[in-house]
Amino acid sequence: MPGDHPVAPGRKPSKGRSDLDDVRAWWRALGGEGFVALPPPTRSRYTQSDGHEDAAELFGTRGLGAGTSFVYWHWQSQQAFDRSGALIGELMLHWGGDHAVVAARLGGGPTGYQVIDGGPQGAFRLDRVTQRDSTGMPGPEDPAGIRQFLEEIDTPVGRRRLPYTYRPLAGSEAGWLHDRLRAPMDLTAAGRFVTSLERRDALTYDEAVRLLPAWREGYAGRLTKWAGWSALLHALLRHDHEQVWETVAAVGPKAAGILGEVPSERGLTVVRALALAGERAAIPAWLTLHQAIREPDWVSAAGSLAAEMTDHDAPDASVRALFSALSRAVTAAWLRGSGAAYPADLSCAALAAVRFSTDERLPRRLRVVAADTARERVAALREEATRLGPAYAELTGTSATDALAAADRFEAARAELLAGTGPDLTAYEGALRDVWHRYRMPTDVDIGWLRAQVAEPRTELQGLGFCLELLYAHGAATDAEVDALLPRWKKVLTKQYRTTYTEWRHPMVTWTCMALDLGHPVAAELLAWWTKPKPLWKNDLRLLTHLGAPDESKAVELWEFIASGAHDTGHLMTWVLMRARLDGVPPLQVADRLLCESGLSAYVLHRVLIGVADPAQPLWHYSVNARSWDWWRRAQQVADDASLSASARAIGLDTARGHYLFRYPDQVRPAPTKADLATARAWIDQHSQ
Repeated sequence: MPGDHPVAPGRKPSKGRSDLDDVRAWWRALGGEGFVALPPPTRSRYTQSDGHEDAAELFGTRGLGAGTSFVYWHWQSQQAFDRSGALIGELMLHWGGDHAVVAARLGGGPTGYQVIDGGPQGAFRLDRVTQRDSTGMPGPEDPAGIRQFLEEIDTPVGRRRLPYTYRPLAGSEAGWLHDRLRAPMDLTAAGRFVTSLERRDALTYDEAVRLLPAWREGYAGRLTKWAGWSALLHALLRHDHEQVWETVAAVGPKAAGILGEVPSERGLTVVRALALAGERAAIPAWLTLHQAIREPDWVSAAGSLAAEMTDHDAPDASVRALFSALSRAVTAAWLRGSGAAYPADLSCAALAAVRFSTDERLPRRLRVVAADTARERVAALREEATRLGPAYAELTGTSATDALAAADRFEAARAELLAGTGPDLTAYEGALRDVWHRYRMPTDVDIGWLRAQVAEPRTELQGLGFCLELLYAHGAATDAEVDALLPRWKKVLTKQYRTTYTEWRHPMVTWTCMALDLGHPVAAELLAWWTKPKPLWKNDLRLLTHLGAPDESKAVELWEFIASGAHDTGHLMTWVLMRARLDGVPPLQVADRLLCESGLSAYVLHRVLIGVADPAQPLWHYSVNARSWDWWRRAQQVADDASLSASARAIGLDTARGHYLFRYPDQVRPAPTKADLATARAWIDQHSQ
C-alpha cells in the first residue's frame, strides 16, 4: 500500500528540481577553514588523479596551504546521475588531506540524502534515503529503494573466487522478486530481478518461458543489450529449454562464458569452435568444459587444448589466455578443496606458474607463457616457502621442499624458455605498464624482439606505441624501423589512439621523432601531415614531435604553449627532455630549475621530475603509478640525488611515501617480497630522521 512506503524523512520533492540540483545546492554551501569543496567536475577531471591536480591548482590560485583538506567528485563519478539529473547510483566523493576534517564538513549530507563514510582508506558515498515496508521490502515504484535492495542481496559472499557465491534469499525477498516478473512486466526493469534470482538458480521454467519471447522480440539484433540476458540464458540452459541452442547462436561469442557454467557436449562443441576462431574470451569456458567432459585433470585438459591451438596456428595471445585459465582453475580447485582463503590464492597462483614452466606434460608454448609469469613471482615463492616451512603445505598443498625444488628447475630453464620473447602487446594497457620496468636496461635480445614487433605487419597501434617508445628512448631506433612502417602510416598510424594511462606516446609521435633524429627522407612529409587541420585528434599532440631533432625555435614554441596554461598531454615532459638535450645536462636538473617557475602546474611538474629521473626511459604518465616499481625507484633516486635542490628531494621523498608498497603491497607489480618491504621501510625511516 502507498502508506507502507512514505517519502524519505526530510525529503521534499520540488517541481523542476533534480537530485543533481539538490546535491549542487548543498555542495555550494560546503566550506570552512582548512577545507575546500572543489567545483563540480567537467570532462577534464576524469579520474582521481585529475581531482588532486585540480586541488593543487586551486590551492595555488587561492593561496591555500598544501595541508588544506578537500573533497570532490570526478567525471566518472558523475555517471551516478542520469541525463535528467536523477541519482541512479551512489555518488563517490573522493578527498585529500585530513579524513576527520572532511568527514566533519560533509556531515550527514543534504536533506533527503545520506553520506556514508568509507573510512580513511576509502571514498565517501552519497545516496538517497529510502524506506522499506514491514517485511523489509522497498516500494515497487521507488527506484532508489529497489536499487539499494538489489545491491544488498547481490553483494557476493566472497569476491576472491569465480564464480561468485551469494547468500540465500529470505522467503519475503524471493517472493518480492518473483512478483516483479508477473504480468504486466517491464522487460527493461525485469533484467535486474532475473539476475538476482538466477544467481541462486531460482528463475523458474515458467518464468524463463515467459521471458524468452519478450527478450527475443524486444532486443532483436542486440540481445546482449538487455541487462538480464546472461541470467536468462543460464536458466534456459539449466532447464534444457528446446530453443536454447537457437538462442545461443543468436547471442554469439558472448554466450561462451555462460556455456562454461552449464556443461554439455553441445556447449563444448560451440566454445571450441569460438576459441579456435580467435575468440579469446571463449578459452576459459573451453578449458572448463573439456576438463569436465573429456579429461581427468586440468593439466591434461590444457595440454590437449594447447596442442589443438598449435594445429590451428592460434596466436600467442590465445595461448596466454589458456595459461591464465589453467592457473585460475587449479588455484580455485585447491582453494575449494582446502577451504583456504586469501592470500592463499596468490601463493597458489605463484606456485602454479613456477611449476608449469617446467612441466613436460604441457607443450612448450604453454610453458613459455608460464615462465613469463613465473619470473615475476619466483622470488616471493622462495621467500614464502622458506619462511613458512611446514606451514607452506597447509597454504598451497605442496611442501616447501617441493616448491623450492620447482623454483630451482625454473631458474635453470628460465633463460632458454624466455629468450626472444616479450609481453602480449594486445593486453590491456595496465598489464603492459606492469612490465615496463623490464626494459629499463634492455639486452640485445630485447632490442631484437622490439624491432621484430615493429616490423610485424599485424602489430597494432598499442603494440607499436610500446615498442617504438622503448627503441627511441634507449637510442636503439634505426632507419629499418622507420622503413618498416612506411607502408602502414597513412592507413594505420594516423588512427586515433588514446594513451592517457600509459608510459608511451601515440606511435605517430614517436615515429616522427625517430625520423627527425635519423634524418630520414620521410621526415618532411610527416611534418607536413602534422600541420594539416585534420584529423583533429592530432592537434593536441603535434608539439610533442619537437623532441625529434630539437632546436631553439621548437623550444620557444613549446614553452609558449606551456605558459599559456593549455591542457598538457606530455608537453612539459617534452620540453624538459628537449631542453636537456639542447643544454647537454641531465633532465632532472632542468626539471629542478622549473620548481621556482611561477605559473606552472605543481602537480604536473612534480610528476615530470620523477618521470625524467632516468632519461634513457622517461615515464610519460602524468599520474604517479603507485603500483609500479619504476615510480618507486625513481622517486628514491630523486630523493637521494644530492645535486638536486632540497625542494626536489622532498618531492621525491613525498612520492615514495605515498607508494602502495606501504599501503597496499599486494597491488604492487611485480609483488614485493617481505625483504623488499623491509628494505623500503628502512629507507623511509632513514629519510624521516
